[in-house]
Amino acid sequence: MQLTINSHLLQEIKRREDAVAKANVPLDDKNWPPCFPIIHHDIANEIPVHAQRLQYLAFASWLGIVLCLTFNVLAVTVCWIKGGGVKIFFLAIIYALMGCPLSYVLWYRPLYCAMRTDSALNFSWFFLFYLLHVGFCIFAAIAPPIVFHGKSLTGILAAIDVFSDHVLVGIFYLVGFALFCLESLLSMWVLQKNYMYFRGHK
Repeated sequence: MQLTINSHLLQEIKRREDAVAKANVPLDDKNWPPCFPIIHHDIANEIPVHAQRLQYLAFASWLGIVLCLTFNVLAVTVCWIKGGGVKIFFLAIIYALMGCPLSYVLWYRPLYCAMRTDSALNFSWFFLFYLLHVGFCIFAAIAPPIVFHGKSLTGILAAIDVFSDHVLVGIFYLVGFALFCLESLLSMWVLQKNYMYFRGHK
């Protein structure tokens, strides 16, 4: 009796999966990164051909902020080892642990959905939070000792400050500054391109 119920249940599941596949409804299965899939990402098959380049640029921007925040942790760790204090290390960890997933959820995923479904609401959500992202990148590239603890971001002011004490730490901070500058420029370009696409598309 139990085997019959399980067999019917499996057949029903298979029937529903086939129906979804025939209807071309995306399943959103986790497929990226390939080594340890944690998100669904398939630009080539889900984004219209004319919008794929923009989506790849936005994806590069998201990978860029992940790289910036990860390198920021590395640079701040070197500073901490050289006597910079544990507070800046914990702040850098918090920026990375919050910034990477929040950037994906708040602006990259809404743009992905907007490109896939042509949703004006998702575009609006993207523009709102991407402007905040651009502002953060510019702020991090400068790293004034306000709001965030001065040396917890590898901006130019922090780099100048630490360079006089430790040249090695200063080099790490200058590399972090360069990464945040590149991310800021890329982000402004992505914002402009997507705005032009949205205005021309609507």
